[in-house]
Amino acid sequence: MIILHRPFIIHSPEMVSKIIKKRSPPRSIKRHHQRKTSPTKKNASLSVIASFNKSIKTCRRRIVRLFSKLVNIATTPSTARKRFRRGYKTLHQEEELPEFESNFIVPKALVFDQCLLPPLVSTTKKTIFLDLDETLVHSSPDPAPKTYDFAVTPSIDGQIMNFYVLKRPGVDFFLEEISKKREVVVFTAGLKQYASQVLDKLDPKGIFISHRLYRDSCKEVSGKFVKDLSGMGRDLSRIVIVDDNPNAYSLQPENAVPIRPFVADSEDRELEKLLQFFEWSEQFEDMRAAVKQCFNGGGTVGGGSADDHGFVQLKL
Repeated sequence: MIILHRPFIIHSPEMVSKIIKKRSPPRSIKRHHQRKTSPTKKNASLSVIASFNKSIKTCRRRIVRLFSKLVNIATTPSTARKRFRRGYKTLHQEEELPEFESNFIVPKALVFDQCLLPPLVSTTKKTIFLDLDETLVHSSPDPAPKTYDFAVTPSIDGQIMNFYVLKRPGVDFFLEEISKKREVVVFTAGLKQYASQVLDKLDPKGIFISHRLYRDSCKEVSGKFVKDLSGMGRDLSRIVIVDDNPNAYSLQPENAVPIRPFVADSEDRELEKLLQFFEWSEQFEDMRAAVKQCFNGGGTVGGGSADDHGFVQLKL
């Protein structure tokens, strides 16, 4: 015996077809469910998103770098920026370290900012500082003298001036010979505008004179220009200054070789005698000892007096 919980209704074929038609989904819904995304379009959209993310990361990195550079520039000390603009400088210790640290980590070095010359290329060479006017040449302004070797026309305080230069006898040979074994530095109290043109005539190829120092490198003491050799970065025992003016070497007279001022003497032979002195002084490790013997009432020179070798002891 079969018991039915619900009434069993038998429909006619017409009714069944109507019911099926009502329950069937619309065409638009059918088409929506049947539509599928192509793999090509899916990959293209993924690549666009990836490239966009990559661009964002790149921009972020660049912005970080830019701000880092701006911070570094803003925090750089002014003294450090100035240090890069100057030439011939050595590193030095900015802050004082404890004694035990400075001995083992960073030994104190010469602060080259205060030196007027770059480091010596050859440590075996000695250095000679030569004056210019009345030592190597004699110059006179207008009117032009009867005898002169060349003329220079520097601009001083906005005004063109004429200087007529007479070379000391033997100056060309002297510069060539003295520069073979020694470092030659011309140290003049003259203005750079004038002196640089004269030196260009004396050494046009720049092979004899290693360095040039002008008035701005002098010290003014009691209204006089003094040439201080202690600020050159050279060992004082291995340098000599040749000058006709005693005021110029008043700070280091023990390093000075005095010479008679040159004006217009065509028979002048002081540079020849000076070459003899430097040849003889090669036996001395300390040039001050050689200067003392020859020019400050010293002893003998090569077994005889200074006069035996033709040296002139000038007492100005």
